[in-house]
Amino acid sequence: MQDLEEKLLRDGVARGKKKTYIQLATAAGQEDEMSLTRWKELGRVQAERLGAECIYLPVHNREDALTTQYEEVIRSAGLIYFSGGDPHYLADTLKGTPVWSAIEEAWKSGTSLGGCSAGAMAFGGHIISIRRSHIADGLNLFPNFQVIPHYDKFLGWLPDRIAASVMSAKEGVFVLGIDENTALVRPGGEVEWQVWGERKVHLLKGRPVHSFVAGEGINFS
Repeated sequence: MQDLEEKLLRDGVARGKKKTYIQLATAAGQEDEMSLTRWKELGRVQAERLGAECIYLPVHNREDALTTQYEEVIRSAGLIYFSGGDPHYLADTLKGTPVWSAIEEAWKSGTSLGGCSAGAMAFGGHIISIRRSHIADGLNLFPNFQVIPHYDKFLGWLPDRIAASVMSAKEGVFVLGIDENTALVRPGGEVEWQVWGERKVHLLKGRPVHSFVAGEGINFS
């Protein structure tokens, strides 16, 4: 996904932000040091490819998220990227904290924001029940979205759980299955959202079921 992340960073810089790439591995905060080091290294290597400065913020628990020391660097970043891990833990850790407030403010003022797996799931109003037996609140950046990442794999591994998640989604909610190596991007302009990557984005609930390929736009309004 390097081409996409390069575009997101470039867009942030064009909107007056710095060429810095912030990585948050909060979703993996309950995992061991080896996992956190792996995420940190992935971010460093990708930032190097992008010709950007990589800033890894060690926000691994709610106490870390309550600090105000990261606010300035967050607000000036060109791109902020959320790792995979546990989406429920990610949302519970960040909601109502200075770190999340700074991220929201940065995004609204031009910083690009991205997330893979758990990161993408947590941006919605609710998080589907793949890891838990019930739907939980997300970070509510996009209140009417519920995201199923790794959709092409999860459909084979957990077909009953996926079907139950789609069926249990509230009226007016868009349930989106996003395949691996694929992203749904909000580019601005006439197209509200656009598919990037190798595979498909599947609209599973909210309007007639349809699968979209790279380059296709989706308007939800």
